[in-house]
Amino acid sequence: MMATIDSTLESIMQLDFTSREVLLEILQRRQAEARRDQIATDAKKSLKDYHNGNNTALTAEEAIGRLNSL
Repeated sequence: MMATIDSTLESIMQLDFTSREVLLEILQRRQAEARRDQIATDAKKSLKDYHNGNNTALTAEEAIGRLNSL
């Protein structure tokens, strides 16, 4: 059975204040680690694509123009 956010929060709120603080710190660290892992994966893919000729270099003006068009 999949836990819902509401049921998970209810369970967490039954913990004492200090335990909730520790849990929060753990979640924040894990989120940061997961984000770093995702950034590293994206960077490796981008480098592979670049080396395979799937990406081309842009001038600063071209990059800014593409970003502005989004």
